[in-house]
Amino acid sequence: GGGATPATFAVGTSGAWSVSATGTSLIYAASGTQTTGAEWVANFQNLTVNNTIVTGVSEAGEPSGLTIGSFASVSLDPPLVGFLPTLKSRSWADIATSGSFCVNILGADQGELCWKFAKETEGRYDGLDWRKAPSGSPILPGVISWIDCSIEQLITMGDHWFVLGRVQALHNEGDVTDAMT
Repeated sequence: GGGATPATFAVGTSGAWSVSATGTSLIYAASGTQTTGAEWVANFQNLTVNNTIVTGVSEAGEPSGLTIGSFASVSLDPPLVGFLPTLKSRSWADIATSGSFCVNILGADQGELCWKFAKETEGRYDGLDWRKAPSGSPILPGVISWIDCSIEQLITMGDHWFVLGRVQALHNEGDVTDAMT
């Protein structure tokens, strides 16, 4: 049979995604990264209940984050995710100014971290040894997977924002079966 036929489409100001299909597998490449449909599924199969922390960096360069209970995979092609922070969230307001965010999917043993980011308090990053996602957003220690995104669209929905994010990079920490439920 013939080889895959690549198609290219724009991704806002973030560059371009190259998409090629081979059988049942799609490969996405952005800024030198590759993601297969299998990796996409592996990331989202860990999400049994919405136990995520969305992180980002404020205009001042300070890390921010909030626990989100409304995270969802929206589309594989193009790769989109979404969640709904409240309009009053100071943490989301800080993150939104950067134009990007990182979704941290929590493991079963991360209940304390989940509650720490559920409160609009100072010092949530105290004592945390976090690293930077490609966007610069924090990846929290011990998460079972992370999804780094650019903000595609913000829509006001009642007393919440609907945040649509375009996935720029993601990583599953392996064969993980202990997602927080």
